[in-house]
Amino acid sequence: MKAIVMTAPGKPDVLELREVPQPTIQNPSEILVKLHAAGVNPIDTKLRQRGTFYPDLMPAILGCDGAGEVVEVGTGVVKFRGGDRVYFCQGGLGSSAGNYAEYIVVDERFVAKMPGSLSFAEAAAAPLVLITAWEALYDRARLDAGQQVLIHAGAGGVGHVAIQLAKLKGASVATTVSSREKADLVQELGADLAIFYKESDFVSLALNWTGGQGVDVAFDTVGGELLGATFPAVKLYGDVVTILEPDPKTNWKVARNKNLRVSFELMLTPILQNIVSEQQAQAKILNQCARLIDAGKLTIQVNQTFPLEEAAQAHQLLETGSVSGKIVLLIG
Repeated sequence: MKAIVMTAPGKPDVLELREVPQPTIQNPSEILVKLHAAGVNPIDTKLRQRGTFYPDLMPAILGCDGAGEVVEVGTGVVKFRGGDRVYFCQGGLGSSAGNYAEYIVVDERFVAKMPGSLSFAEAAAAPLVLITAWEALYDRARLDAGQQVLIHAGAGGVGHVAIQLAKLKGASVATTVSSREKADLVQELGADLAIFYKESDFVSLALNWTGGQGVDVAFDTVGGELLGATFPAVKLYGDVVTILEPDPKTNWKVARNKNLRVSFELMLTPILQNIVSEQQAQAKILNQCARLIDAGKLTIQVNQTFPLEEAAQAHQLLETGSVSGKIVLLIG
């Protein structure tokens, strides 16, 4: 089969199209999926730059997000059969082959049926960001109806889903954006306030929006210095969730004085730690989101698609940091 292989850590040109052996089912609970699309996520570019979590298993096939059609099932599979359209976030971290390929083998317990209303490209764009936003807002921050939320980078892959999930919970949403085009997008998705962070002080605007109290929940999808800069915008006893590593120089004093609850969200933990129950819980999230998508209550924004052989160009675009929504590789 054809696959994009990462030959070594480095720039996008380390991604090469090669012929590799097609994977085969090894365990009764596994399914073989013919992939039609693979999502491209920031974790992919980071692993490509610095190396995978399993450097001894190079070369590697990247790509955590996949969508495709079941073509073969193991003897113990009960939820799927040939022809089923599925989507999932599995593989691509270096220990097993990822989704930048024509086929992948995955455990049925960690897979969900695709929303019937989505194309393969849209479905492949969805799993990692859906799970990340869901766990961050619903599980970590315990978001509730009537609360006010600040979401950083609301036009991004995780951000645009987070806006919608917050609105579905009955919360009000303010979000930071860098352009009028992105402001239009987030407002279409339901954001109540778009903050042009390059032109305005987002803390002052968030405080003004909340009558000086601060937001109930702040969701940082950017990382670095932004986490610490966000603490003053959060109310006493509020919640802050980040999906990235804080700057080592982060000043935690404001967070401590405000009794903020600071949480970390890394949806890859169940995969990296091989926690079966949590991977099953994430598949359940995808099933719940599929129902919301098919009911017209949740949408996935695909910014641009590339053919599989242009994975390097897809990485280059993502690394510009200016992409709204998601980038997807089309396979076959």
